[in-house]
Amino acid sequence: MGRLIVVQYITLDGVVEDPDGSDGTPFGGWAMRFGPEGVAGDKFRLGDMLETGVLLFGRRTWDHFAELWPPRDTPFAQAMNRAEKAVATSRPLPAAAWTNSRAIAGPLTDWVAATIATRDVVVIGSGSVVGELQASDLVDEYRLIAFPLAVAAGRRLFPDPQQLELVSSEMVGPASLTVHRTRTTTG
Repeated sequence: MGRLIVVQYITLDGVVEDPDGSDGTPFGGWAMRFGPEGVAGDKFRLGDMLETGVLLFGRRTWDHFAELWPPRDTPFAQAMNRAEKAVATSRPLPAAAWTNSRAIAGPLTDWVAATIATRDVVVIGSGSVVGELQASDLVDEYRLIAFPLAVAAGRRLFPDPQQLELVSSEMVGPASLTVHRTRTTTG
């Protein structure tokens, strides 16, 4: 059985909106203030999930990534470009924009439930998708890269109180990667 994993860049005050400044918000670009080492490579420790799982995007995030990733040629970029990608959208995807991409047929929550029955699904960014999956209690794990700043504006990852289990924490460049489970597991 797979898991639904949400990966996000986040500020200390919980903001996930516009980390690279591409949305043009007054507070945007906060993750980029720390230089490329804060966001380069496999900071979220996805590893084999890029080969065996599915990356899930909302349409706006996918459109942005479809411009950024295809021309890159680092080992991590090659893995991202090879990965299977699913997009929650009602509009057709441009055929050659980003390899291994397809639109999800049917309701998002049904697709996620069917897919995690056999493999991991990793949601990258995609605030509206994350919100829908949170509301349906489908998120199993959050991998958050927290940058040491507060921007006091923007959409937050958790609009409501949440109880999470801390699984691990480590420094990754100028930020910290924390892994949290939404449910306590026994084993």
